[in-house]
Amino acid sequence: MTRSAAGGPPGAYAGIDIGGTTTQVVLCTGDLTVLDRAEVPTPAAEGGHAMVGAALAALRPLLDRVPARLLGVGVGAAGVVDARAGRVLAASDSFHAWAGFAVTAAVEAALGVPAFLDNDVNAFLRGEVSKGAVAGESHVLAMTLGTGVGGALWLDGALFDGPRGAAGEIGHVPGFGDTPCSCGGRGHLETLASGRFIAARYARRSGRHTTARGVAAAAGRGDPHALAVFGAAGSAVARAILITAGLVDVTTVVLGGGVSGAWPLLEPSIRTALRADPPVSGAPVRLVRARLGSDAVAIGAASRARTELGAG
Repeated sequence: MTRSAAGGPPGAYAGIDIGGTTTQVVLCTGDLTVLDRAEVPTPAAEGGHAMVGAALAALRPLLDRVPARLLGVGVGAAGVVDARAGRVLAASDSFHAWAGFAVTAAVEAALGVPAFLDNDVNAFLRGEVSKGAVAGESHVLAMTLGTGVGGALWLDGALFDGPRGAAGEIGHVPGFGDTPCSCGGRGHLETLASGRFIAARYARRSGRHTTARGVAAAAGRGDPHALAVFGAAGSAVARAILITAGLVDVTTVVLGGGVSGAWPLLEPSIRTALRADPPVSGAPVRLVRARLGSDAVAIGAASRARTELGAG
């Protein structure tokens, strides 16, 4: 842990991952080793105050159990966020009164320590670069394949989020067909590689309705419709990787999210497509699966707090 200058209790950083279904909370040492963790349901239908309140209620027992002095808090939040202002800008309709909510102000008022906000995919990338599958890498593309598809960029050893916080959002780049996307656009990567669209594409092909996990199970049994859907998803992910490699010369890629749990189905089609049309630089793509699991966003959020406070 980070020792206090006065020789008191060691310092620690909290990381909070506010997702649409659950909220994960971790308490970390200065080197981001998890000391304790908690998981609670996210009261997404009850608004921003309730969501932050649930996270803080989960954190307080951790602080009581661990002999440490809280130095700062990082929050990874679903939706579009203004990381500099600490505010949610937009969120899906599964969240009530979340857009516009001042997250860091609420956390700082409750705990009396500095707080910092990231988009959840950016926090995921921070976590995997700090303690996960791409630890120590200087240039990384992160992709999360879940209900939707998220992306984030790590360039020259730092998160690159762009002037409006939207850099790396490869899930909503067009050119992947003509299917309407959940964001209102058409032909985005999300329409091929996200959980909801994997399930929808399988239903259209087979007439059978199930979840993305159900499609993966069907593919494991040799169902040709399920295999085709996952093959198309993997090929699309590879194309997105190659687009990114051509634009910013990043060839290390970490994949996470629930759909990446079907790694044996996705990986072969991704690697086949990458071999068929390698990056223009000639550098091989290093493709790895995320290592931190459900802790990734929360650890990344704690890493943001540690960095902002000058300890990492």
